[in-house]
Amino acid sequence: MEILKTLVLIVNVASALSMIVLVLMQHGKGADMGAAFGSGSAGSLFGSSGSANFLSRTTAVLATVFFASCLGLVVLMTPGKSSSLGVMGDVKAAASAPASASAPAQNKIPE
Repeated sequence: MEILKTLVLIVNVASALSMIVLVLMQHGKGADMGAAFGSGSAGSLFGSSGSANFLSRTTAVLATVFFASCLGLVVLMTPGKSSSLGVMGDVKAAASAPASASAPAQNKIPE
């Protein structure tokens, strides 16, 4: 089970870092594509608008992988139903304990 947790954690971190890089590579609304991929982007591998579509689709896929791995980590890290009540302890054990053991001794004053 620890191997699966480690694998999902590695996928989570890798997708997060990849998504950060892809978001930083994308151009803004007013930015020119020539700044990122050279001035002749029409003759590039993806075409004139193909690189923007490729980057946005890849970012969407990585975002989906990131959210799925986050949900997977939540499911894997959540303890089972046998969890304790934390600092309150077990309610049944506290209720069954004798009250005289926790009460201080009382000294009777003779009359």
